[in-house]
Amino acid sequence: MELRAIDSGPPGGEPVVLLHGFPQRASSWDLVVPMLHADGLRTIALDQRGYCASARPRGRRPYRLTELVGDVLALLDHSGLSSAHIVGHDWGAAVAWGIAGNHPERVRSLTAVSVPHPTAFLKAMVTSDQLLRSWYMGFFQLPFIPELVLNSAGPLPVKALAGMGMTSEMIERYREEMVGAGAVRGGLGWYRALPFASPRGATARVTVPTTFVWSDDDPALGRGGAALTERFVDGDYRFVELSGVSHWIPEERPVELASAISRRVLGSAD
Repeated sequence: MELRAIDSGPPGGEPVVLLHGFPQRASSWDLVVPMLHADGLRTIALDQRGYCASARPRGRRPYRLTELVGDVLALLDHSGLSSAHIVGHDWGAAVAWGIAGNHPERVRSLTAVSVPHPTAFLKAMVTSDQLLRSWYMGFFQLPFIPELVLNSAGPLPVKALAGMGMTSEMIERYREEMVGAGAVRGGLGWYRALPFASPRGATARVTVPTTFVWSDDDPALGRGGAALTERFVDGDYRFVELSGVSHWIPEERPVELASAISRRVLGSAD
């Protein structure tokens, strides 16, 4: 497989790996990246497994978290980096938590956006309304039907994405980068690999300096997991809550997010 990454900014700056979520690609960081560059940071935005046309394996097991984490470690190796600052949104945050928990020697700092620590998420499933919010994860386990819905040219996917807070511009990008590029099935593979997840790999405690950015109008991720996350981070921890923001923090609040990332990165680099 060949994965695509956009390496930009000051070559000598602190390296920041940016991991996107579903249903988006590396372009979801476009509004954040220039501000990180202005702060002297080098960014490496990865188009992850299942999204690149040259990296879409068949089946479910190739999309297990251990494989996704391995892709980022390979990216660091290819870039000549023994470690980097890892930033992830949505599924990218899940991968970032996995790297920080299981390979702390490769992580200078962690900034997780929207998705809480995996153990906090699981606990929130039984202690809050998180299970109801996550109904779509069960729907995505079905064969064929999710692809038919998400690839449809009709109003259903538009209505669903708009209900999650996506703007018309974001939905048009989804049409181009996900539907038009044939990436929907690959993105769904991440959800379909969940039954094969290793509990140990997903629930490790995090010891690296960590910032968690969460928004209170996120329809998919409630306060339960956000409130519990601190319990599973042993390193320096900061919680940033954005008011009145939906799930798509990198597009809705790029200034605040870039500021949170830079504070974490530059503070950890001192």
